[in-house]
Amino acid sequence: ISISPSTAVGVLGMPGATAYFGFLRICTPKAGETLVVTGAAGAVGSLVGQIAKIKGCKVVGFAGSDDKVAYLKSIGFDEAINYKTVTSLSDALKKACPNGVDMFFDNVGGEFFEVVLSQMNSFGRVSVCGAISQYNLEQPATARPVSGLILMNQLKVEGFYVSHWGQQWPEAFKELAQWIQEGKLKYEETVTEGFDKMFDAFLGLFKGENTGKAVVKV
Repeated sequence: ISISPSTAVGVLGMPGATAYFGFLRICTPKAGETLVVTGAAGAVGSLVGQIAKIKGCKVVGFAGSDDKVAYLKSIGFDEAINYKTVTSLSDALKKACPNGVDMFFDNVGGEFFEVVLSQMNSFGRVSVCGAISQYNLEQPATARPVSGLILMNQLKVEGFYVSHWGQQWPEAFKELAQWIQEGKLKYEETVTEGFDKMFDAFLGLFKGENTGKAVVKV
């Protein structure tokens, strides 16, 4: 299997290390457990879900279009939900995870964070990678009452910067590359042509226009 040079800024770069360490070190997966991923069709989320499948977990992903839902299912997600078309996030999650959620990898924050935490099993683990729904709010978000959920369900909630494991990145890239070669890990890139289109590509991240890693080819 040939590997594109652009993977150096994707699956074999910071996004790959983020998925690898943010999931494996914080969520500490066990075979048979259930993982929920928000922003699941992005560069990090799509890798997290596939790594979880390699580890024997059930994986449920949230994304913002039917095409992204189809993509997630094509790379092995057990369930994929278009959050823009469901009438209730809570009901959709309960249907996808009737036995509750053991691990949560969050890229989005906001309502998703509260909804998923409310359906987590005791001693669940939450890896907080991002909160993209909150970055450009014109008004501060209303505080959500999640502390009680964390306490009563004895959850571990941890945010992280992937630079924390900077010295160990080669370890991640070696295993990620091996999984790619074995066909266990697939990656997608949304390529924008032209240096002058860089700003448009950046804004597209906040609109959910990319599937997998957003790359600008100059």
